[in-house]
Parts: sequence; C-alpha cells; structure tokens
Amino acid sequence: MASTAIPGTHIFDGAAARKGYALNAMCFSFNEAANRDAFLRDEDAYCARFGLTAEQRDAVAKRNVLAMMAAGGNIYYLAKLAGIFGLNVQDVGAQQTGMTVDAFKQMLLDNAAAIPTKEMAHG
Repeated sequence: MASTAIPGTHIFDGAAARKGYALNAMCFSFNEAANRDAFLRDEDAYCARFGLTAEQRDAVAKRNVLAMMAAGGNIYYLAKLAGIFGLNVQDVGAQQTGMTVDAFKQMLLDNAAAIPTKEMAHG
C-alpha cells in the first residue's frame, strides 16, 4: 500500500474531517453576514458556541491557517475565516511556504516570467 504522507502537507481525510468538524461548521456559518459580525464582536464566545477545541481556538486566535489545517480545518471553509481576518490567497500561500508575503509574491512573479507566452511558443 502506498503511503499518503506528503511532507509538510496536511491530508484532509475522514479522520481530519471528524477532528475539524466544529471548526469547519463555524467557518461554514460565515456564509451569513450576521454570523461574521457576531464572530468579530466576540471571537472567543463564537468559538465556544461551536465547541472548538483548545488547539483550534489557539490557531484561530493566532490567525494561523496552517495550524487550523492541522487541527482538521478544510481549506475551503478556512477561506471564509481568512477573509474575515483580511487575509488573501497570497497571505495564506506565504504561510504555507514559510516565506514572507513579499517574498511569496516575488516568487509568483518570477515563476510567471519563466512561463513562455503563446507568441514565444508559436513564433
């Protein structure tokens, strides 16, 4: 049987789904503006309302998306929470790679510059 371990990657499987159910349910609730407002008024009470674990609450308080993923968070639900925090995809990508946001943005630009354009490929 092949290993599913990918170094530095959190696999979202059945065990992770069970572990992160409360966190993901909370994030799903942010589809409604009133819930986003309630969270911003009192984060701790809102987390308690959904029964987040100490690990999950700590990750939320620290705005640490990687720790939220390790605590069972699904990236699609966590994107809603990241938006509340004012984090964008590049902020999260920087966290995932251990880079600063500026270094991550530069890496994206450098990689994009290395991709041949249609004109270059077809002369």
